[in-house]
Amino acid sequence: MSAAASASHEAATRLLLVDTRSDEIAEGETTALPGLLDPRDILVVNDAATLPASLSGFTARGEPVEIRLLEGPYQATTRALLFGRGDYHTRTELRDPPPVLAPGDSITVGTTALQICTVSSLSPRLVELHWPLELSARFVLLYRAGRPVQYSYVAEPLALWDVQTRFAARPWAVEMPSAARPLTGSLLLALAARGVEVATLTHAAGLSASGDPAVDAALPLPERYDIPLATVRRIEATRGRGGRVVAVGTSVVRALEDSAQRHGAVRAGVASAELILDQDTSPRVVSGLLTGIHVPGESHYKLLAAFTRAATLARAAALAEHRGYRTHEFGDAALFLPDLPARGARGLTHRAA
Repeated sequence: MSAAASASHEAATRLLLVDTRSDEIAEGETTALPGLLDPRDILVVNDAATLPASLSGFTARGEPVEIRLLEGPYQATTRALLFGRGDYHTRTELRDPPPVLAPGDSITVGTTALQICTVSSLSPRLVELHWPLELSARFVLLYRAGRPVQYSYVAEPLALWDVQTRFAARPWAVEMPSAARPLTGSLLLALAARGVEVATLTHAAGLSASGDPAVDAALPLPERYDIPLATVRRIEATRGRGGRVVAVGTSVVRALEDSAQRHGAVRAGVASAELILDQDTSPRVVSGLLTGIHVPGESHYKLLAAFTRAATLARAAALAEHRGYRTHEFGDAALFLPDLPARGARGLTHRAA
């Protein structure tokens, strides 16, 4: 067990419930989830495994740099975010900026020099790096030298297994697709007994914060996803029988809705999500969302506004703060879904008007 495997890493048990049709807000537990769903419904989960996407290196002048990858090194040129001196113990927005670097400069990780190809006009933190290695060697370097991306609200260092969900498969994500953490083995069995299907897709969940206001305002950046044909067919069957598509995590929403916007309906295959959902977006496919507790100002919070009115969302956020719900990837959970009270779910403990 890692030093980080503490009470803060236990699966979420508290569940904030937001009825997106009636605007009612309630509280319950994740064990009530099977009763909140209809046997015709389907949960869609992101099965991306989390990469050790933080690398420590030095410039040719000996200056320390932290590289946080924005994507896995599947291509020889990879987008990344740079930080200067310091580590995750310092709040992201207070971290030193990286040294002044230009195309042609390099950052050495271990014995390997990664060359800077471009520096974004948006921010000097945002760059493209060239790996002078074959694909397999890139991953050897990454898994030997990298560690999970981490933020200051978790004091002890995270191990790579701390940031995996039980669905983790292909190593695509640079931050954990953490909305699936509450789906324990016993809860999945209860969902199956209820008749609720679970399907998967893979989405390269990106960084949630950069420390640079200009970059943060642009988040989420384009992110790759892959929707299997089997998942498309199960979604079509669910909608055909009057069931609801419930996304587990904002990354799943983005993948499904980006595909539907491109093609008019969800289509199987690999693409890069350009869509940014907010209060002006009407979801075409996703009826509801199981997610973490997000706070105003976060890019994930803006996406929630696609599912419920701004006033309702603000009341939910205020209640979560007042009641001490845990935020971030090791926090509690929230369910945004229409007709929740009418379903008479077990486990509800409080209702807020």
